[in-house]
Amino acid sequence: MKRLKILIWHVHGSYLNAITRTEHDWYVPIRPERSTGYIGRGTTFDLPDWVREVPAERVRDLDLDLVIFQSPQNWERDQYDILSDAQLRLPKIYLEHNVPRPHAVETRHLVDDPNTLLVHVTRYNRLMWDNGRTPTTVIEHSVAIDPAARYSGGVKRGITICNGMQRRPRIAGYDLFLAARDQVPLDAAGMETEAFGGLGDIPYRCLHRRIGAYRFLFSPMRYTSLPLAVIEALTLGMPVVALATTELPSVIRDGESGFLSCDLDELMERMRFLLAHPDEARRIGMRGRRIAHERFGLERFVREWNAAFALVTSRRVEPTGAAALAGALK
Repeated sequence: MKRLKILIWHVHGSYLNAITRTEHDWYVPIRPERSTGYIGRGTTFDLPDWVREVPAERVRDLDLDLVIFQSPQNWERDQYDILSDAQLRLPKIYLEHNVPRPHAVETRHLVDDPNTLLVHVTRYNRLMWDNGRTPTTVIEHSVAIDPAARYSGGVKRGITICNGMQRRPRIAGYDLFLAARDQVPLDAAGMETEAFGGLGDIPYRCLHRRIGAYRFLFSPMRYTSLPLAVIEALTLGMPVVALATTELPSVIRDGESGFLSCDLDELMERMRFLLAHPDEARRIGMRGRRIAHERFGLERFVREWNAAFALVTSRRVEPTGAAALAGALK
């Protein structure tokens, strides 16, 4: 397809690392104070060369084809702060990473525009949001990690990967992590985890080689989109122990390609099993790796995003419904 000029804010670094594998000219705005959304390329990711930083005040001078929003701040404030009048009329995609809050089934999405495409990252998310008249589709996650990184499982411990877990304790399962850590050897990695004895923020370029040595990944998330840490672990061939909530039951088959339960005691028993049986941990991890390759492969992800780009830039998106849009994206 035509090479596009796309503006996107840096909101979720690991997702930015994946979506920019589509070979277009990407522009990420920056501000001197590196405030939320304006950190540019960041320092922990090896983004492709075609991802370029641009000062926020210079964005209005760009000849753009498409704007991608990823947060309420992007939609409600940022676009009016940095885009020109002409750019405000460009094709738009709102990429929704999150489940609806505060109410799981009664929350109306802030985007109410039949000419904007609302992309959800899981089918569960699209089901639960009240999307109103905005056309929607689903493009499931993928990850762009070091292809040489592999699971070894030699460290007889589990690991949880989450940023700022203690700032959203019920949602992220901070209480569940602490309770499990009292009973099972567990480490944590991610921003702010050093505050409760974790490893802190490990640069993305180094993360997967390091975590691949752990015996399993534990995801205590109660209510969230499918965590990228889970997909990263599956891609490595690492067994996953997680709550059976949101999209995860459609990804992992309990006892075959990982372990799922809503009972923490049962999950801790599964952790102890993996610690005691490294060969079975590797077998389970390999089954998960096949799922990652088939369902969350980068080639599929790039293909579907390019189809979405072609759809919104070739014509104004009409409110034809999810089924029609899904067909157009195939």
